[in-house]
Amino acid sequence: MSTISDLLEFNKNFVEEKQYEAYLTDKFPGKKMAILTCMDTRLVELLPKALNLRNGDAKFIKNAGAVLTQPFGSAMRSILVAIYELGAREVLVIGHHGCGMTNLDTEGMISKFTEFGGVDPVAIEALENSGISMERFLRGFSSPEEGVMQSVRMIRNHPLFPKSVPVHGLVIHPETGALDVLVEDYREE
Repeated sequence: MSTISDLLEFNKNFVEEKQYEAYLTDKFPGKKMAILTCMDTRLVELLPKALNLRNGDAKFIKNAGAVLTQPFGSAMRSILVAIYELGAREVLVIGHHGCGMTNLDTEGMISKFTEFGGVDPVAIEALENSGISMERFLRGFSSPEEGVMQSVRMIRNHPLFPKSVPVHGLVIHPETGALDVLVEDYREE
């Protein structure tokens, strides 16, 4: 069986046995928070449990490194929707120690595009020539703290973000769930 076949078989039983009932909630975050965090697999269950969050308590926005790379990208749009449409009243940016975006090897990634992905090097050169910098597009950070603070500043200074909504910055230990607070309420920089 293929992976998707296994998933669909499990899903069929999940629905038939009404296992979904344990997760019923609505679209509004019960604890009125939006959390921008990393897509790291270690955080999927650990982060909500370490924060005592249940299904429906928060809006989770995930990407590589919990980093906002542009003020009008999809992650920032999701944060604004969480605030203006879904009732979130504070934002947490949570990075983690041992993040793969720490000192990301841009040249190594580009090599993988061509070697593993089969991307023609001419296409990468054309992107560079059209103004898309691979270095900027794939840029990581030197520490998770730097990445978190970059995102916190971008949210806080966004022209559409309400000044009354606090933005917190934290880093989680992906083995223990212990949190390091970088900035609370982000009113004091």
